[in-house]
Amino acid sequence: MNTAEMIDETPLTGLRFSKGHGTGNDFILIADPEGERNLTAEQIANLCNRHHGIGADGFIRAIRSRRLPEGAQILAVNPGAEWFMDYSNGDGTCSEMCGNGVRVFVEFLVAQGLVILDLGEELAIGTRGGVKTVARSENGYRVDMGPWEFIFPEKARERGMDSLVEAAGLEVARPALSISMGNPHTVVALADLAELEGTILFTAPKVDPEPVHGTNVEFAVPAEPLVSDGVGRISMRVHERGVGETLSCGTGACAAAAATRFWAGDQAPDIWDVDIPGGIVRVRFFAGSDGTERVELSGPAVIVADGVLA
Repeated sequence: MNTAEMIDETPLTGLRFSKGHGTGNDFILIADPEGERNLTAEQIANLCNRHHGIGADGFIRAIRSRRLPEGAQILAVNPGAEWFMDYSNGDGTCSEMCGNGVRVFVEFLVAQGLVILDLGEELAIGTRGGVKTVARSENGYRVDMGPWEFIFPEKARERGMDSLVEAAGLEVARPALSISMGNPHTVVALADLAELEGTILFTAPKVDPEPVHGTNVEFAVPAEPLVSDGVGRISMRVHERGVGETLSCGTGACAAAAATRFWAGDQAPDIWDVDIPGGIVRVRFFAGSDGTERVELSGPAVIVADGVLA
């Protein structure tokens, strides 16, 4: 197949790309430091198509922050955020952030020789969800995802739930809690792993009320016991906006851990392992210097291939 022939907006012949993933959440990445490659939503969707394109859950462009209006705003707050993760969902729609994507993004920058990051060193990355600080670790990268918050705070604090979710495979609508990690998530607690496996995520679940920009929907099951050696553990599946079910979602894992921790009460731990179809990521809650409660996400990032569009 000639990949360039299926894209009729702008010729992409000769475009160099990489393919990477974080716990199975996969991405096409390109280096465009000076902002010379402005792909359309249709081009991105075609490239991410698993039958007619390269195939990926999302598309990431590495661009210098000063080359984008959003990046210029980031630089005004954090001059060290030289690189901006220009992220789109697999359907071509622009998105605020991706927790797995930002780890793979930094691995891509390192692999391309655009940055040098030794073990333990940190790098500030601009995103539409704010600045994310990424540190290189022995098993991949740790990302300061920033503070989490309720999307419907009054309902959440009053009832512990704020919406209802309908999904194929579940006989009745389930109560859920909507949480922002810079992008929107709605978390549903299920009773056991059999119920989790039986939930069908080919089509988007229905959320009522739905956050204004739509939402990613996570279905989570607490482990038995919930806490072992001071670490909480849950299993999770996710339906991502504009993508469908994915093997992993970093911000979704953070949101699911935040919701479960909130439901578990004041004695709940600050460290959680989230078991997703693509592997396990670790989520840690800590107090920020500004008084907010912040979230750190840890997990692997792998570049699996490099190529050139024909």
